[in-house]
Amino acid sequence: MSDEIIDNRARNRYELTVDGVTAHVDYARAPGVITFIHTLVPEQLGGRGIGSKLAQHVLDEARRNGEKVIPQCPFIAAYIKRHKEYQDLVQA
Repeated sequence: MSDEIIDNRARNRYELTVDGVTAHVDYARAPGVITFIHTLVPEQLGGRGIGSKLAQHVLDEARRNGEKVIPQCPFIAAYIKRHKEYQDLVQA
């Protein structure tokens, strides 16, 4: 599995390509805030922890950038709920 998650700003999404197939987290940015809209892990990549790897990366990146997070995406919201260390990122 490739470890390179890229921020494709032209498409407003973080991408991880594995075996020629791309999983991604779509987002919208505003000053100081990133809204995670949708996470897509294609079926052929399912069960490999790719969604969790993406979630951890995008949340760590938000922290590094000093951004607050709006987790509209149910997958990202559930990840934050399970990983308490990210709850401080959620915009009130």
